[in-house]
Amino acid sequence: MAFGINREELRSWKDAVSRGEISFLTHYWLDERFPDCKTVTKVGCNDVEKLVQWGKQYGLKSEWIDFKENYPHFDLVGHYEQNILEAEGFSDQLKKFT
Repeated sequence: MAFGINREELRSWKDAVSRGEISFLTHYWLDERFPDCKTVTKVGCNDVEKLVQWGKQYGLKSEWIDFKENYPHFDLVGHYEQNILEAEGFSDQLKKFT
């Protein structure tokens, strides 16, 4: 279940992904498989090779890409989420949800 973002934020992320940009979207997220995680960051780009190359610098594997709804993206949770957001200069996205 996702919550904590509005339609404009989601639309903006989808537009950026569709343009072939690496785009970040963080929101609240509850999933029984990850009981200690309260947020997820979706890092998407419709240029899959660009997304794969971006992910390699953080040890992300191409098979982890979610191709849901024509918006290819990595779902970052836990230490991956925190470390990558800090490295990319988006740590404010996590602070919004703490």
